[in-house]
Amino acid sequence: MREIIMLSMFMLTLPVCAAAQSRGSLRGHIENESGHPLAGATVLLEPDHIRVQCDKDGNFLVKDLFAGVYNIEISSIGYKTWIGKTTVNAGSAATLNVRLPAGSSELNEVSITGSKSNPDNLIRAEFSAMPVTVISRRTIELMGSRRLDEILKEQTGIAIVNDLAGGNRSAGVQVQGFSSEYIMILIDGQPMIGRNSGSLDLSRISVTNIERIEIIKGAASCLFGSEAMGGAINIITRHGVNTPQGLASLRYGSLNMTDATLEAESPFSSGNGTFNIGANYYRTDGFNVNTRYQTSGTTLPPYDNYTLQGRVKYRVNKASTLGATGRYALRKSQMTRAYGTNTYEDHMDEADVNASVSLNSIYESGLQALSRYYLTHYRWKSEILYPNGGTADPNTFRQTVHRAEQQFAYNKVYNLNLTGGAGFAVEQMTNHRFGDTEAMKNGFIYLQGDWKAFQAVSITGGARYDQHSNYGGRLNPGIGLSYSPLHWLTLKGALGSGFKTPDFKQRYQMFTNALVGYTVLGADVARQVLNEMQAAGEISELRNYTLNKLRGGLQPERSKTLNLTAVMEPLKSIKIEVSAYRHRISNQINSFQVATATGGRWIYSYINLPVVVNKGADASLSLRASKDIEISLGYQYLRAKDLSVEDSIRNGSWPYNSLRNNTTGQTTVSRASDYWGIENRSVHMGNLRIFYNFRKPGLGLSFRVNYRGKYPFGDANGNYYIDRYDTFVDGYFLVNASAEKKLLHQRLSIQLTGDNLFDYTAQLMPGQPGRVILGGLTYRFYK
Repeated sequence: MREIIMLSMFMLTLPVCAAAQSRGSLRGHIENESGHPLAGATVLLEPDHIRVQCDKDGNFLVKDLFAGVYNIEISSIGYKTWIGKTTVNAGSAATLNVRLPAGSSELNEVSITGSKSNPDNLIRAEFSAMPVTVISRRTIELMGSRRLDEILKEQTGIAIVNDLAGGNRSAGVQVQGFSSEYIMILIDGQPMIGRNSGSLDLSRISVTNIERIEIIKGAASCLFGSEAMGGAINIITRHGVNTPQGLASLRYGSLNMTDATLEAESPFSSGNGTFNIGANYYRTDGFNVNTRYQTSGTTLPPYDNYTLQGRVKYRVNKASTLGATGRYALRKSQMTRAYGTNTYEDHMDEADVNASVSLNSIYESGLQALSRYYLTHYRWKSEILYPNGGTADPNTFRQTVHRAEQQFAYNKVYNLNLTGGAGFAVEQMTNHRFGDTEAMKNGFIYLQGDWKAFQAVSITGGARYDQHSNYGGRLNPGIGLSYSPLHWLTLKGALGSGFKTPDFKQRYQMFTNALVGYTVLGADVARQVLNEMQAAGEISELRNYTLNKLRGGLQPERSKTLNLTAVMEPLKSIKIEVSAYRHRISNQINSFQVATATGGRWIYSYINLPVVVNKGADASLSLRASKDIEISLGYQYLRAKDLSVEDSIRNGSWPYNSLRNNTTGQTTVSRASDYWGIENRSVHMGNLRIFYNFRKPGLGLSFRVNYRGKYPFGDANGNYYIDRYDTFVDGYFLVNASAEKKLLHQRLSIQLTGDNLFDYTAQLMPGQPGRVILGGLTYRFYK
């Protein structure tokens, strides 16, 4: 591994060379809808990150540009951001004239009049009927974030939660009450794999090379498939530079946290091709938030994370571009724990490989076709080591997905944009604890569109049909309506459906954590294993009430989502957005205790819950206080309940019919109002963010406060549901801040970041470190 990293670093330090190219220029004029010039409007050319401002007459000029296609972003205070493309030819000047419509221009969630293209995926986030949030690259820079989870946990309606049953490394994202297993994580439109107890640990993903993040809240199965039943998070990486350039970055701080990045990118073959390669190294000593019971070691392990990724594109002819991407990531962690005299080490290595090839063709007829193949492989290896040299729970798990897809897009129909496609995926998992399992196969076909029916009315929607080898077919439609009765008011409504099949672990798992004292059995093998244990005298309690629910096997989960949104812009500098949502999930899969072993070890398996409802509301306010200062507020109200629990309480079914106060020993009859809701869900969450972006001195500041309300951790009194006498995590605030200064014509950036400034920690939050302070330098190399 060391040789790979050294070779990668050596490659990145080589001089960036390109064939000699003639240069061109870009001039333009920016005005408002009344024809008045917009002095000071900002013009950003990507991916080369060239930024200029218009003069007093609204004109701008950018000289000495390499020939090629540039993405243009034009913004001005009080106006909507315009996004488009332009081509610069060698030896000539390109011209661009733009009129910006009135509206707000948010720093963190861009309102666009064009569309941000992605050469690796024709599915556009705006085709989703559900609400979409876009986090820009500049916001990520101002926040000083290092890993993906750090960015997402500060967004309205999103929480990062630890699943202790999956071990301290099991942390995932929660969106509008949907836990991590219902949220699909994608990189450039391709799904990531490698989940621990359903959670895909987002701290595995570096923010290096991220151009933007698109978040779809609510059912996105009609866009991305079954795992997106509760939403999707699509990470878009940088692509297509026109100027040779490089980057070197180093950050260091608390917990010996180190974040080092090298990047190089350049055009080649007279501008017909581009490449990008980057390497990132990240490490931390870990931390311990449970010093009361854990005398030494850490609750979150020290680890080293290595990432190497690259991308290349080559225009093979006038219409077609061939592309390839690759990513390799390795995380090695070793955690020491000491509970009194009981000491042990927990070792885990995780590696994942993502690779894809694509052919993107744009024809004069207006048809665009994208053919792509994707391979991803994930390997997880773990074991426990005791001081006497003994080992326990050795385990190796592998997961591989092959996916082929053909996409089409067509936009020559009046006011109608269409995207469709079809594909096939094969998924294989191997684990010596699962036994032999056959590959799961899934074919799919889909169509999405956006139709501007009238000046004030737009209709967005689509449908996707999945045919699963084990669970048959399912159609998932989604439709959204947008109506603007007033120039400052937009009303939106959306309906969507979702579908998720049980995975290998939920069906075949046979896992025992001897140290913590629990066993998890897949639903397909649970009854057989329990019968064998009972015959051997290894069972002290068998919960037949729960076990009987395993008959017939696990069923696919299904959801229906309703979302209503109002967007108000009463002033050019103010934007208010309010959304109400209701998700109804049938056959939701959850883990329950089904037995107790003779040694006191709890035994769990998976069952379907009849109906679960997540309902609530989001609200956000964005205020542009001045040209350089933006203030935003966000709030979420959420209620997530299993309706079958309320029915069991009303019917007086055991053990739901009793409510015990463990402190006093008093037991009373349960009422439906005693039911709090599902674990790990806060009723109230909120955030405050202030961004200062002083362009002329090159100074950027941010101050952010995040609040998460009280939420239930687990059942403490044995009645199988959460009530007021159970274990809760108290509500808390996290305060973060960052400062960035740019020097040497924006080549050099100096950054100071402070997370959790008031040093909040909790025993039941093993993944939340105390105060972390980091300083860093970033230098950009370009001609």
